[in-house]
Amino acid sequence: MPKEPAPAPLPGERDGELVGRFVEQFASQLVEAGMPRMPARVFAALLASDSGALTSAELGERLQVSPAAVSGAVRYLTQQHMVAREREPGSRRDIFRVHSNQWYEAMGSREGVLKRWEAALRDGVSSLGPDTPAGQRLAETLAFFEFVQDEFAGMMERWRVRRESLFGK
Repeated sequence: MPKEPAPAPLPGERDGELVGRFVEQFASQLVEAGMPRMPARVFAALLASDSGALTSAELGERLQVSPAAVSGAVRYLTQQHMVAREREPGSRRDIFRVHSNQWYEAMGSREGVLKRWEAALRDGVSSLGPDTPAGQRLAETLAFFEFVQDEFAGMMERWRVRRESLFGK
């Protein structure tokens, strides 16, 4: 017997199958860029939710995964500053929220990493000798990261201005 098509969503509702397809397709793109699979799926599910916030149980239900899988994924995402853990008012349950400006938050947290890499590269150039092939390679890498760091601050400021013009405060 052929399967009957699902009823069309009511006004204001979304087609769950289309939402699920988006979540999996976007998660695949994040995985290709280097993010672990389960955090990618959880992040995409949060982005696709109207509230931008879901409990662990809701994430598990939407993604058809275990609580342990959700727990590991949100731990990764909070460490990467891509989601925030909040307490549901009047409850012991945690909710996981994607920031409205999540990409800005995640990118901004990388500034400290770049500074540490620059310091390590400076030490490497000094240790290996600036005139050696390895020292020159490290010096070029250092120059690249210094350039990125210099450009980064201006780019983030330009984004703040643009975001405000597009979406308000």
